[in-house]
Amino acid sequence: MTRVKASVNVENVVASAALDQRIDLYAVMKEFPGVEYRPEQFPGLVFRLKRPKTATLIFASGKMVCTGAKSEKEAKRAVMKVTKELRRVGIVVSGKPTLKIQNIVASASLGGMIDLERTAYALEKTMYEPEQFPGLIHRMSEPKVVLLLFASGKMVCTGARKEEDVYQAVSKIHQRLEEEDLIYYE
Repeated sequence: MTRVKASVNVENVVASAALDQRIDLYAVMKEFPGVEYRPEQFPGLVFRLKRPKTATLIFASGKMVCTGAKSEKEAKRAVMKVTKELRRVGIVVSGKPTLKIQNIVASASLGGMIDLERTAYALEKTMYEPEQFPGLIHRMSEPKVVLLLFASGKMVCTGARKEEDVYQAVSKIHQRLEEEDLIYYE
């Protein structure tokens, strides 16, 4: 059991969704003057919501990518709200979008200082080149995530597909650092 509780913050959830039909992006642009659509620069339309604060890319193929959500639930809410908005202005959307979480990025604070030099030797699947990057990169197998560990005890977790994977990874690395005396508390 770890001595200090880690604090975890989900920073961004990226979800993809498919409407299984084509969408006329020019029609969306006409109905929503606030959207961004410059097909000569990027094939997708950017549909921003204030609540939840997200940006959803909509492609003519009917595929969507939602970014900026702070939870899986919020990502789903954003995609459903965008779909509802499209329907509201007469853009026909048949069926419900199928949603898939692609990536969850979270930050965490472990509450102590980490000896990165020793940690690089203790953990498998790590990369630590302080001249290139100040953090240690650890590829965890279970759950399958990538952790960036910093001497300050701060860390970033990326690659998770479920929020519970983030918490599991943080808890697992924290416990391992404590067991091997690689983290120090003031």
